[in-house]
Amino acid sequence: MNLLRDSSVALVHQLMDHLQANTNVDVAVCPPSVYLHDVGAALRGSTLHVGAQNVYHAAEGAFTGEISCGMLNDLGCKYVILGHSERRAIFGETDKDVNTKLHAVLKAGLIPIVCIGETLEQREANQTQQVVRSQCTHSLAGLSAEQMSRTVLAYEPVWAIGTGKTATPAQAEEVHADIRQLLTTLFNETVAQSVVIQYGGSVKADNAMDLLGQPNIDGALVGGASLKADSFLAIVQAASKIKK
Repeated sequence: MNLLRDSSVALVHQLMDHLQANTNVDVAVCPPSVYLHDVGAALRGSTLHVGAQNVYHAAEGAFTGEISCGMLNDLGCKYVILGHSERRAIFGETDKDVNTKLHAVLKAGLIPIVCIGETLEQREANQTQQVVRSQCTHSLAGLSAEQMSRTVLAYEPVWAIGTGKTATPAQAEEVHADIRQLLTTLFNETVAQSVVIQYGGSVKADNAMDLLGQPNIDGALVGGASLKADSFLAIVQAASKIKK
Protein backbone atom coordinates (compact mmCIF):
# COMPACT_ATOMS: atom_id res chain seq x y z
CA MET A 1 0.00 0.00 0.00
CA ASN A 2 2.54 2.51 -1.22
CA LEU A 3 2.38 4.07 -4.69
CA LEU A 4 -0.57 6.05 -6.00
CA ARG A 5 -2.01 5.72 -9.52
CA ASP A 6 0.29 8.05 -11.45
CA SER A 7 3.44 6.75 -9.82
CA SER A 8 2.29 3.14 -10.34
CA VAL A 9 1.74 3.72 -14.06
CA ALA A 10 5.00 5.64 -14.36
CA LEU A 11 6.86 2.73 -12.74
CA VAL A 12 5.36 0.29 -15.24
CA HIS A 13 6.43 2.48 -18.17
CA GLN A 14 9.98 2.65 -16.79
CA LEU A 15 10.05 -1.12 -16.46
CA MET A 16 8.71 -1.71 -19.97
CA ASP A 17 11.37 0.57 -21.45
CA HIS A 18 14.07 -1.83 -20.22
CA LEU A 19 12.48 -5.28 -20.11
CA GLN A 20 12.18 -6.21 -23.76
CA ALA A 21 15.65 -7.78 -23.85
CA ASN A 22 15.00 -9.90 -20.75
CA THR A 23 12.62 -12.37 -22.36
CA ASN A 24 14.11 -15.29 -20.39
CA VAL A 25 12.68 -13.91 -17.15
CA ASP A 26 8.98 -13.83 -16.24
CA VAL A 27 8.24 -10.47 -14.63
CA ALA A 28 4.98 -9.35 -13.04
CA VAL A 29 3.82 -6.41 -10.96
CA CYS A 30 1.09 -6.71 -8.33
CA PRO A 31 -0.36 -3.27 -7.59
CA PRO A 32 -3.20 -2.49 -5.18
CA SER A 33 -6.53 -3.63 -6.60
CA VAL A 34 -7.76 -0.08 -7.23
CA TYR A 35 -4.95 0.39 -9.77
CA LEU A 36 -5.14 -2.97 -11.53
CA HIS A 37 -7.07 -1.48 -14.45
CA ASP A 38 -4.68 1.43 -15.00
CA VAL A 39 -1.54 -0.64 -14.60
CA GLY A 40 -2.95 -3.42 -16.77
CA ALA A 41 -3.81 -0.94 -19.52
CA ALA A 42 -0.33 0.59 -19.36
CA LEU A 43 1.50 -2.73 -19.76
CA ARG A 44 -0.82 -4.29 -22.34
CA GLY A 45 1.15 -5.72 -25.27
CA SER A 46 4.42 -5.83 -23.33
CA THR A 47 6.31 -8.74 -21.77
CA LEU A 48 5.27 -7.51 -18.31
CA HIS A 49 2.39 -9.26 -16.55
CA VAL A 50 0.01 -8.04 -13.85
CA GLY A 51 -1.14 -9.79 -10.70
CA ALA A 52 -3.30 -9.06 -7.66
CA GLN A 53 -2.25 -8.96 -4.03
CA ASN A 54 -5.28 -10.88 -2.79
CA VAL A 55 -8.66 -12.32 -3.82
CA TYR A 56 -11.82 -13.76 -2.27
CA HIS A 57 -12.86 -17.34 -2.91
CA ALA A 58 -16.54 -16.78 -3.78
CA ALA A 59 -17.48 -16.22 -7.42
CA GLU A 60 -20.01 -13.50 -6.54
CA GLY A 61 -22.36 -12.41 -3.82
CA ALA A 62 -22.84 -10.09 -0.86
CA PHE A 63 -19.20 -9.79 0.23
CA THR A 64 -18.72 -6.04 0.46
CA GLY A 65 -15.17 -4.92 -0.16
CA GLU A 66 -13.97 -8.22 -1.62
CA ILE A 67 -12.77 -9.04 -5.15
CA SER A 68 -13.50 -12.23 -7.08
CA CYS A 69 -11.35 -14.26 -9.45
CA GLY A 70 -13.75 -13.35 -12.26
CA MET A 71 -13.08 -9.67 -11.62
CA LEU A 72 -9.34 -10.27 -11.76
CA ASN A 73 -9.70 -12.17 -15.03
CA ASP A 74 -11.81 -9.32 -16.36
CA LEU A 75 -8.93 -6.95 -15.66
CA GLY A 76 -6.39 -9.15 -17.42
CA CYS A 77 -4.60 -10.45 -14.34
CA LYS A 78 -2.36 -13.48 -14.71
CA TYR A 79 -1.21 -13.96 -11.12
CA VAL A 80 -2.63 -13.54 -7.62
CA ILE A 81 -0.71 -13.63 -4.34
CA LEU A 82 -2.27 -15.78 -1.60
CA GLY A 83 -1.47 -15.95 2.10
CA HIS A 84 1.17 -13.26 2.22
CA SER A 85 2.60 -13.03 5.73
CA GLU A 86 0.90 -9.67 6.27
CA ARG A 87 -2.46 -11.16 5.28
CA ARG A 88 -1.85 -13.94 7.79
CA ALA A 89 -0.49 -11.80 10.64
CA ILE A 90 -2.61 -8.66 10.33
CA PHE A 91 -5.86 -10.00 8.87
CA GLY A 92 -5.85 -13.43 10.47
CA GLU A 93 -5.85 -15.55 7.31
CA THR A 94 -5.28 -19.23 8.05
CA ASP A 95 -3.93 -22.10 5.97
CA LYS A 96 -7.56 -23.19 5.46
CA ASP A 97 -8.45 -19.73 4.12
CA VAL A 98 -5.49 -19.84 1.75
CA ASN A 99 -6.44 -23.33 0.61
CA THR A 100 -10.02 -22.30 -0.14
CA LYS A 101 -8.81 -19.33 -2.18
CA LEU A 102 -6.21 -21.49 -3.93
CA HIS A 103 -8.81 -23.88 -5.29
CA ALA A 104 -10.92 -20.96 -6.54
CA VAL A 105 -7.92 -19.32 -8.20
CA LEU A 106 -6.88 -22.50 -10.00
CA LYS A 107 -10.45 -23.12 -11.15
CA ALA A 108 -10.50 -19.61 -12.61
CA GLY A 109 -7.32 -20.21 -14.59
CA LEU A 110 -5.20 -17.72 -12.66
CA ILE A 111 -1.70 -18.55 -11.42
CA PRO A 112 -1.51 -18.51 -7.62
CA ILE A 113 1.59 -17.45 -5.70
CA VAL A 114 1.19 -19.14 -2.32
CA CYS A 115 3.26 -17.64 0.48
CA ILE A 116 4.67 -19.55 3.44
CA GLY A 117 7.25 -18.68 6.06
CA GLU A 118 8.17 -18.64 9.73
CA THR A 119 8.40 -15.82 12.28
CA LEU A 120 11.58 -14.88 14.12
CA GLU A 121 10.32 -16.60 17.28
CA GLN A 122 9.68 -19.80 15.35
CA ARG A 123 13.10 -19.73 13.72
CA GLU A 124 14.85 -19.12 17.03
CA ALA A 125 12.91 -22.07 18.48
CA ASN A 126 14.22 -24.25 15.62
CA GLN A 127 10.68 -24.70 14.28
CA THR A 128 11.30 -23.47 10.72
CA GLN A 129 10.97 -26.85 9.04
CA GLN A 130 7.92 -27.82 11.09
CA VAL A 131 6.12 -24.51 10.44
CA VAL A 132 6.89 -24.32 6.72
CA ARG A 133 5.99 -27.96 6.09
CA SER A 134 2.71 -27.55 8.00
CA GLN A 135 1.79 -24.40 6.08
CA CYS A 136 2.58 -26.09 2.77
CA THR A 137 0.69 -29.27 3.58
CA HIS A 138 -2.47 -27.50 4.74
CA SER A 139 -2.41 -24.65 2.22
CA LEU A 140 -1.99 -27.10 -0.68
CA ALA A 141 -4.49 -29.69 0.60
CA GLY A 142 -6.64 -31.39 -2.01
CA LEU A 143 -4.59 -30.34 -5.05
CA SER A 144 -3.98 -32.79 -7.87
CA ALA A 145 -0.49 -33.14 -9.33
CA GLU A 146 -1.64 -31.15 -12.35
CA GLN A 147 -2.97 -28.33 -10.17
CA MET A 148 0.25 -28.26 -8.15
CA SER A 149 2.26 -27.89 -11.34
CA ARG A 150 0.33 -24.64 -12.01
CA THR A 151 1.01 -23.26 -8.54
CA VAL A 152 3.91 -21.01 -7.55
CA LEU A 153 5.25 -21.06 -3.99
CA ALA A 154 7.00 -18.19 -2.25
CA TYR A 155 9.08 -18.78 0.86
CA GLU A 156 9.10 -15.53 2.80
CA PRO A 157 10.69 -15.70 6.25
CA VAL A 158 8.59 -13.21 8.17
CA TRP A 159 11.60 -11.97 10.12
CA ALA A 160 13.24 -10.85 6.86
CA ILE A 161 10.35 -8.83 5.40
CA GLY A 162 10.77 -5.08 5.59
CA THR A 163 13.33 -5.43 8.35
CA GLY A 164 16.45 -5.13 6.23
CA LYS A 165 17.41 -8.60 7.39
CA THR A 166 17.79 -11.29 4.77
CA ALA A 167 18.19 -15.02 5.09
CA THR A 168 21.63 -16.01 3.91
CA PRO A 169 21.67 -17.83 0.57
CA ALA A 170 22.46 -21.03 2.49
CA GLN A 171 19.55 -20.52 4.92
CA ALA A 172 17.12 -19.80 2.10
CA GLU A 173 18.35 -22.72 -0.01
CA GLU A 174 17.98 -25.12 2.92
CA VAL A 175 14.29 -24.27 3.28
CA HIS A 176 13.67 -24.27 -0.48
CA ALA A 177 15.27 -27.69 -0.82
CA ASP A 178 13.14 -29.02 2.03
CA ILE A 179 9.98 -27.62 0.41
CA ARG A 180 10.89 -29.38 -2.84
CA GLN A 181 11.46 -32.61 -0.94
CA LEU A 182 8.05 -32.22 0.70
CA LEU A 183 6.45 -31.72 -2.73
CA THR A 184 8.05 -34.97 -3.87
CA THR A 185 6.38 -36.71 -0.94
CA LEU A 186 3.00 -35.02 -1.38
CA PHE A 187 2.92 -35.33 -5.18
CA ASN A 188 5.84 -36.75 -7.17
CA GLU A 189 9.38 -35.97 -8.28
CA THR A 190 8.34 -34.55 -11.64
CA VAL A 191 5.91 -32.09 -10.06
CA ALA A 192 8.39 -31.16 -7.33
CA GLN A 193 11.06 -30.28 -9.87
CA SER A 194 8.68 -28.28 -12.05
CA VAL A 195 7.20 -26.05 -9.33
CA VAL A 196 8.61 -22.53 -9.15
CA ILE A 197 9.65 -21.70 -5.59
CA GLN A 198 10.39 -18.02 -5.09
CA TYR A 199 12.25 -16.39 -2.23
CA GLY A 200 10.74 -13.28 -0.66
CA GLY A 201 12.50 -11.54 2.17
CA SER A 202 14.30 -8.23 1.56
CA VAL A 203 15.53 -9.23 -1.90
CA LYS A 204 17.65 -6.36 -3.21
CA ALA A 205 19.96 -5.66 -6.13
CA ASP A 206 23.05 -6.46 -4.08
CA ASN A 207 21.89 -9.90 -2.88
CA ALA A 208 19.71 -11.07 -5.78
CA MET A 209 22.48 -12.87 -7.65
CA ASP A 210 23.58 -14.89 -4.62
CA LEU A 211 20.02 -15.82 -3.68
CA LEU A 212 18.76 -16.63 -7.17
CA GLY A 213 21.90 -18.60 -7.93
CA GLN A 214 20.94 -21.26 -5.40
CA PRO A 215 19.80 -24.57 -6.96
CA ASN A 216 16.28 -24.53 -5.51
CA ILE A 217 15.52 -20.80 -5.61
CA ASP A 218 13.66 -20.14 -8.86
CA GLY A 219 12.67 -16.51 -8.48
CA ALA A 220 11.96 -13.63 -6.15
CA LEU A 221 8.86 -12.12 -4.59
CA VAL A 222 10.17 -8.57 -4.32
CA GLY A 223 8.90 -6.09 -1.75
CA GLY A 224 10.35 -2.64 -1.15
CA ALA A 225 12.89 -2.94 -3.95
CA SER A 226 10.04 -3.21 -6.47
CA LEU A 227 8.85 0.34 -5.76
CA LYS A 228 11.69 1.91 -7.75
CA ALA A 229 12.49 0.94 -11.32
CA ASP A 230 16.27 0.95 -10.92
CA SER A 231 16.36 -1.48 -8.00
CA PHE A 232 13.69 -3.76 -9.46
CA LEU A 233 15.36 -3.86 -12.87
CA ALA A 234 18.69 -4.73 -11.24
CA ILE A 235 17.04 -7.79 -9.68
CA VAL A 236 15.54 -8.79 -13.03
CA GLN A 237 18.94 -8.33 -14.66
CA ALA A 238 20.54 -10.57 -12.04
CA ALA A 239 17.91 -13.25 -12.71
CA SER A 240 18.50 -13.03 -16.46
CA LYS A 241 22.19 -13.86 -16.00
CA ILE A 242 21.55 -17.09 -14.09
CA LYS A 243 21.39 -20.27 -16.12
CA LYS A 244 19.66 -23.31 -14.59
